Amino acid sequence: MTDKSIDITATCHCGAVALTATLPNGLGDVGRCTCSFCSRRQAPAVTATAASVVVTKGQDNLSLYTWGTNTAQHYFCKTCGIYTHHKRRADPSTCGINLGCIEGVKPWEFEPVKWTDGINHPSDREN
Repeated sequence: MTDKSIDITATCHCGAVALTATLPNGLGDVGRCTCSFCSRRQAPAVTATAASVVVTKGQDNLSLYTWGTNTAQHYFCKTCGIYTHHKRRADPSTCGINLGCIEGVKPWEFEPVKWTDGINHPSDREN
């Protein structure tokens, strides 16, 4: 487990979608979110810079799910249904990459995974 910047390749289960990205914190910030969507999805993610995420295969095979403010954008393979990555609501200049999609990574080695409070997101509070 490293906290140095690394470049990764990630793929869905069926191989129809592949992407590359730079993780500025390496694999040092694995986490899950408690928001209504992420808590159901349960996939741990790591942070990538949004500008570094490049879909290298299967752009047309990605499905987009968004709701509410439409800031968070969650991408899934249309064939196998695997969540590959998402643009983050908390910081749209970053993306979450599904830890289980990263080549060579064993997600179970990162347990216990830290949870971020997405239920009480600052954007949901009245000023």
